[in-house]
Amino acid sequence: MEVEKMDENEWKYHGEGNQSLVVSHCQRCVVLRFLKSPPNQNKTPEEILHHLQNIVDFGKHVMKQFFGENYVHHGEIIQLPLDFVRQLCLKIQPERPECRCDKDMDTLSGYAMCLPNLTRLQTFRFAEHRPILCIEIKPKCGFIPFSSHVSQEIKHKVCRYCMHQHLKVANGKWKRPSKYCPLDLFSGNKQRMHFALKSLLQEAQNNLKIFKNGELIYGCKDDQDCVSDWNDLARHLKPFFFPSNGLVSGPHCTRTIVKELIHVITMALLSSTDTCRAGHVKTVPISQGRSYCEASAFNKELVRNGKHKLESSGLPRGCLLYKTLQAQMLDMLDIEGLYPLYSRVEQYLEEFPEERSTLQIDGPYNEVFYEKLLDLSLEDDGTVAFALTKVQQYRIAMTAKDCSIMIALSPCLQDECSEQRPVVLTSKSRFTFSVSVLDLDLKPYESIPHQYKLDGEIVNYYLKNVQAKEDPVMSNLFKENEDCTLVLHKV
Repeated sequence: MEVEKMDENEWKYHGEGNQSLVVSHCQRCVVLRFLKSPPNQNKTPEEILHHLQNIVDFGKHVMKQFFGENYVHHGEIIQLPLDFVRQLCLKIQPERPECRCDKDMDTLSGYAMCLPNLTRLQTFRFAEHRPILCIEIKPKCGFIPFSSHVSQEIKHKVCRYCMHQHLKVANGKWKRPSKYCPLDLFSGNKQRMHFALKSLLQEAQNNLKIFKNGELIYGCKDDQDCVSDWNDLARHLKPFFFPSNGLVSGPHCTRTIVKELIHVITMALLSSTDTCRAGHVKTVPISQGRSYCEASAFNKELVRNGKHKLESSGLPRGCLLYKTLQAQMLDMLDIEGLYPLYSRVEQYLEEFPEERSTLQIDGPYNEVFYEKLLDLSLEDDGTVAFALTKVQQYRIAMTAKDCSIMIALSPCLQDECSEQRPVVLTSKSRFTFSVSVLDLDLKPYESIPHQYKLDGEIVNYYLKNVQAKEDPVMSNLFKENEDCTLVLHKV
């Protein structure tokens, strides 16, 4: 890709996170990712290059092993003309949300990551010039903590996401709590998954976005800027799901189209589009695993209907949700059990600071780093090596808990469909699709104290302000323990 020959006007602001800013090309299916830093704290070009190389290596050598070859797109580092970068920065600055402008885009090093645009199909070039629909879902943590280190029983009953919703509303981040519960999405039960996806569509927050031809048509641009008009969404989606225009407009049309959308997302999430064979496998039985969250609106609906349990279907092992959940479950100790081990590593580094590079805390993220993650033993021998392994596994789990899943769909004619092309059917249409995972930067080692503090705040607020007001009958739900198995595949 010859970026220097492209006019900066062909690039547009795509979005940003805490550490980076992304622009996408209007015609080509690529994005550029630039690092950010606070004003007057710019890193040297060498530091920028090293940081970007760590991101690429982590995706290539670590996360690709957990998720699979077809799901992870680690990108490559390129160097750009500085004049091009500065002009691009000036062009996109007015489009950036005010809350993001406390950090500046790197315009001094010229280094950037070049990645595929995951709002486009990643598998089949024949569909590149057809209309593309893309759904981005940030599923969050899909399991209830099973660690014996958990000090509050509520954490064994209510998932982190559902508890955190109430604190976020109290702090003004969102206007109302979402009915979405990650355990419903990760259940593999289509009825629960449909309810979870409908809840995301009703209250997207920053957990769901929908793009048409690369343009955001539904979801949040920032914390408060949420678009939730189903009728407007239905107008965008109608040509995809009912191309013959045989469906009348109105509420019935909207409900039908949303139902078709939820069906397509569910089938894509349950599909397996990665053919990599599993290598070495380790398993750890988890006797206290629970597949239901007592705060789930779906479960409360069951109670209102006089039911107390719905059979869990489970996820197909090859699907991306399954792989995501397995990576998340590397958090075997919970933050409460992990924090003392983090403190052990910190104490060691205070005495021997020169050992930080030897311990690979800041990389390199290579095959050696990955191999150490496969030790799932929970027998603490008091060593720094044991503590560090659990800390690194926790960082991987936190990365998987905060990743995004991208489902790109394009209309597919019947004679174009074959066994080599994954296809999902609706009542009037068929789509070829690709599923990818995004936002796989390793969570910072230094963020662990913040996570420990935040966990306490979430639980304490929920106990004080929510659980005390709950209907007593809800506390008796789903007391049974359900077996779960952590499976790691080396691919």
